[in-house]
Amino acid sequence: MKKENDNEIKSRRAFIKKSAFACATFPFLTRVGGMTSFNNKLESTSKMNSIKTKSIIGGYGDWAAGLVKNIPELSFRNNKWKNADSWRTSALQKANELVAAPKLNLVSEVTVRKKYVYDGLEIEEISWQLSNGNSRTEAILMKPAGVKEKLPAILGLHDHGGNKYFGKRKITRVADEEHPLMDDHKKQYYEDIAWANAIAKRGYVVLVHDVFAFGSRRVLLDDVDGITWGDAENMGLTDENPEEEKNIKIYNNWADKHEHVLSKSLFCAGTTWPGVVLAEDQMALNILANRSDVDENNMGCAGLSGGGLRTNYLAGLDHRIKCAVSVGFMSTWKDFLMNKAFTHTWMLYAPLLSQFLEFPEIIGIRAPLPTLVLNNNQDQLYTLPEMKKADEILGDVYKKMGVSEKYKANFYEGLHKFDSQMQTDAFDWFDQWLK
Repeated sequence: MKKENDNEIKSRRAFIKKSAFACATFPFLTRVGGMTSFNNKLESTSKMNSIKTKSIIGGYGDWAAGLVKNIPELSFRNNKWKNADSWRTSALQKANELVAAPKLNLVSEVTVRKKYVYDGLEIEEISWQLSNGNSRTEAILMKPAGVKEKLPAILGLHDHGGNKYFGKRKITRVADEEHPLMDDHKKQYYEDIAWANAIAKRGYVVLVHDVFAFGSRRVLLDDVDGITWGDAENMGLTDENPEEEKNIKIYNNWADKHEHVLSKSLFCAGTTWPGVVLAEDQMALNILANRSDVDENNMGCAGLSGGGLRTNYLAGLDHRIKCAVSVGFMSTWKDFLMNKAFTHTWMLYAPLLSQFLEFPEIIGIRAPLPTLVLNNNQDQLYTLPEMKKADEILGDVYKKMGVSEKYKANFYEGLHKFDSQMQTDAFDWFDQWLK
């Protein structure tokens, strides 16, 4: 059989993604003889009503969706909760139990590897060693050059993007020349803006670290050498010449297939992927808060996609985050269950949590602290009706608490992104609540 060239493969993948998005977004469409049927006017109303909603788990979809309550037990929208403090205590306790973040220790001093001024910013390349794994966490810290007083701080949470080779470099720029893949990444998702730099210039200390399984914290191929079974097998791959573009693509392909292995292994260890990420993000927050140039009472966090997911868990469960902006990761459990689980990372899933809180209510535990959610109307990772439902849910939580002005959701035209207008709106939100 003739081998397909790269353009043919890319075209087919693009078609599959568009088709999957259309089917998930419009589950009422049916296929007849290869053509979409809209207008069989002879079909009776009763027959139309008997057609079940299509789902990615087939005929089990409606049943499974029925297991998720519209107003879960620990939802503040539940009429049994009258006192916000009592509710928050119970919701936090259960969420922390199910997310099961492991206790991590900092087993070395924070090391400053390099300091310099670039782009009007004082840059520090720093690292630290955690008790989980052998690799050090590498990070970039930046703040306006020449400023001596304490500043509010932002923990910048990098995205997933199907690219585990990179982490902090996705949202920072520390030299005129950067890796071509990171140049492309910023153009695709951030309108060619290193948003961590952009908000630092507004008067913030910004820390961006590689998180579990990304960048300096990635699973090394050499460390699974000799495993010859399933998606843990590395097929003779090594970590030699890691910065070569072809090797990065090979690594990311392997890491994508390895996700379910890593997540299942964490379940066996009594923890979860979001739990490990939360623990590492909290350690980074500790490091940020302990700096002499940081106003620890005015710290925020933000991120797109996987960074938005990290924002939901970190800001929801750690209220040292006084202001949060979640970008491109907001919908409902029903949306994931029925339509979109296949588009999402295992970083999302904390088993059984949906029985107690709707997905947007994870970050909603932080109410009445200020929260901004930014969405794209044509985002491929969610369906618009469920994104709107998530907005309604969070709006109801803040309304019941009497602080509607501290929650806001914006919807923009376009696909999955955090573009210049969205960044401006996010930064203005931080300025409003942290300065």
